[in-house]
Amino acid sequence: MTFADLGLSPELLKAVEAAGYSEPTPIQAQAIPPVLMMKDIVGIAQTGTGKTASFVLPMIDILGHGRRRALMPRSLILEPTRELAAQVAENFEKYGVNHDLKMALLIGGVQMGDQLKALSDGVDVLIATPGRLMDLIERGKILLTGCELLVIDEADRMLDMGFIPDIEFICSKLPSTRQTMLFSATMPPPIEKLAKKFLTNPKRIEVSRRASTNEDIAAFKVPVKARDKRSTLRWLLRNDLVDTAIIFANRKTTVREINKDLLSHGFSSGEIHGDMDQASRMKELERFKTGQVNILVASDVAARGLDVKGVSHVFNFDTPWHPDDYVHRIGRTGRAGAKGRAFTFVAEDDAEAIANVEKLTQAPIPVFGKKDLRVELKAPEPEPERQPRPEREERAERSPTDRDDRRPRERGRPRREREEAAHGSGRRGGVVREDPPRREERTSPAEIEREPILQPGEWNGPVPSFLGLSAL
Repeated sequence: MTFADLGLSPELLKAVEAAGYSEPTPIQAQAIPPVLMMKDIVGIAQTGTGKTASFVLPMIDILGHGRRRALMPRSLILEPTRELAAQVAENFEKYGVNHDLKMALLIGGVQMGDQLKALSDGVDVLIATPGRLMDLIERGKILLTGCELLVIDEADRMLDMGFIPDIEFICSKLPSTRQTMLFSATMPPPIEKLAKKFLTNPKRIEVSRRASTNEDIAAFKVPVKARDKRSTLRWLLRNDLVDTAIIFANRKTTVREINKDLLSHGFSSGEIHGDMDQASRMKELERFKTGQVNILVASDVAARGLDVKGVSHVFNFDTPWHPDDYVHRIGRTGRAGAKGRAFTFVAEDDAEAIANVEKLTQAPIPVFGKKDLRVELKAPEPEPERQPRPEREERAERSPTDRDDRRPRERGRPRREREEAAHGSGRRGGVVREDPPRREERTSPAEIEREPILQPGEWNGPVPSFLGLSAL
C-alpha cells in the first residue's frame, strides 16, 4: 500500500514524497481513510509508529477547503508538553507546504503577544497545551465555537499530568457537532471513560497489543547497585557502540548531576528538564538534533513526542515510577523501522517498579549479560617476565680490588681502622670482606616486548561487576 491508495490529494502526496516517505505505517493506513470520511477515531499504537502523521495528513486535506476567521480557530490539537506541540507544528509545516493553511502554536514559557496576533489574523490549525489555552479562554481572547476538528494526542500522558479536568472544560466550549480524534499509546480506564463521553460512535484502531513495546528495540534490564549506576552508564556509553543516546532520570536534580558527571569524563552531552525555560529547552533539543551533542539527559518532560532520527540507545538511569512511562521512554529509539537498544538500571529499590513494568508489557525484560555484548571482552594479558640485562664488559673485567674501592664508607669506625680492614694490613690486622651482591638492574621499558594491539571492537580492561565475568 502507498499513500496514494489512502485518498490524499496530489498536493499532499508531493509533500509526503518530498519528505522521503512512500509507504504508510499500519496506524496511518488504518486511520487516514476514516478521518477523511469525517468519522471519530480512537487510535491505540505503540510510540514511534507514526501516530502524528495519521491525523496531520488528513487534517491538511480537510482544512484545505474553507475560510478562517479571527480569534476562531478551525481546528484544535491538544498536546501534553511544549516539546510535543512544537514537533506537531513542524509536521504541519513540512506536509502543508503546498496548502494555504495558517497555524498557531499556543504554549507556555514564551511571550503571549505573538500568539495573540496570530489568533487575531485567523488560524486554520491551533496547536496548544491545556494550560495556556485555558488561560486565553478565561481572558476571553479566543473562541472555540468554530472548531470543526479536535485532536487529543497522548491522552494517557494527559491523565498522568492531571489535565483531564482541563480537557473536559475545553471540550465544553467546543461545538457538539465536531469530529474528534483521540490517540494514545496506552488506554487506561479513565481514558476509556473520556472517549465514551466526548466521542460519537468512534472507530477503534489498535495496531498493537496494549502497552506493548516496539519489536525493533532490544530492551535489557541491568541489575546494579545505586552507587555503581554512573560508572555502569559510562562503561555502556563507551562500549556498546553508541551513536546518539537519551538518558532518562526520575528527578530533575539527578538529570543535572548525570550531565555534569558525563561532561567531566569527556562525553558530549546536554540536559533538558522542567526547571529550564522554554527557550533553553528548545536550544538544547536543537543541539541534540543537529549533532552538536550526541547524548541528551532528560526528565520525563522529554519522554513523549521527541522524534529525533538516529537515536541508537535509550538509558533509564532510574526505573520509571509509572509503568506507562517505560513504553514512552524506550520509544525514543527504534523509530520508523530503525533498530534500537534500551537499558534500564534496576537497583534494589526498583524491584517493585520493574515488576509493574513487566506486568504492563506482559513480557519479562531480559537481564543484560555477556551474550548481549557488542564488543569482544578479553581478560587482561599478563605482563611478560622481566629479564635482567647482561653485565657490561667493563664490569665483568673489573678486579675485586677495584670493586672493593667502590664500597660505601662504613659509618661509625675511624678512617684508619677502615683502611686497614679494607687492605688486610696494619697493626690490628683485618679481613677482606666479600663484595656485597649487586642488585639486578631494572629492565628498560623500551626493551620490554609490547603487548599486541587490540582489534577494533575488542575490550581488554576492567569488566563491570554487573556482567558477572569474574571467570575471565
